[in-house]
Amino acid sequence: MNDLNVIDRFLATFITYIQNHDQVANSGSGLRLDRLTSPGRYRALTALLLLGPATPMLFQGQEFAASSPFLFFADHPAKLAQAVRKGRAEFLSQFRSLATPEMQRLVPDPADRATFERCKLDFNEREAHCEVYALHCDLLRLRRTDPVFSQPRAGSFDGAILGSEAFLIRWFDDQKGDRLLVVNLGADLHLSIAPEPLLAPPEGQRWEILWSSENPKYGGAGTAALETEEGWRIPAHAAVVLFPEREKSNPGH
Repeated sequence: MNDLNVIDRFLATFITYIQNHDQVANSGSGLRLDRLTSPGRYRALTALLLLGPATPMLFQGQEFAASSPFLFFADHPAKLAQAVRKGRAEFLSQFRSLATPEMQRLVPDPADRATFERCKLDFNEREAHCEVYALHCDLLRLRRTDPVFSQPRAGSFDGAILGSEAFLIRWFDDQKGDRLLVVNLGADLHLSIAPEPLLAPPEGQRWEILWSSENPKYGGAGTAALETEEGWRIPAHAAVVLFPEREKSNPGH
């Protein structure tokens, strides 16, 4: 087994996430990731998380973009609660923005029941935030049912950088067809010349869109073909999955 296969097998054992309880609670305000980035970037990162080779972990309520914050809370007797309150403020002071007097005064009291109550999930938001919920459902379905994503072989994927904020991952499968995930977290990217070999479709085939984070179903603005006569045009804040389809022969030749 070559070194690449060893690395790929190792990656498949990872658990990956884009937010967890420590990151959210230790931000001071307890804001979740979807509140800290653009909707497009959030959809693109979600695609990378749920289609990647590792096992994805979703933080509670992430699948429907829960609006409730996640704050540090604890239920202790009065004396211990006072020590926890003091320790919490001291811990957060390691972050420069949270060390200022005005922010220290806003640190929620871990022992206050209201702090806990603010963190409760509202499962009605599955309907209120139906676009985000549909995004997660569809990506998990694609991960489970697509023959390439559901049964990746060791050594079957590779990646490359396309720009300062754009990259790709390609899964190789001679029997079921390759899959190409293009992720752009920056501005619209135009590659008039695309020297990256991983962008090339299999011989005699062309790329077609299988899934896009810019589907209006998810609140996106729609997705045009990425490969054009003027080169590759990769939309901003988006993730697109491509699959190869055989080019139609011209009956006149």
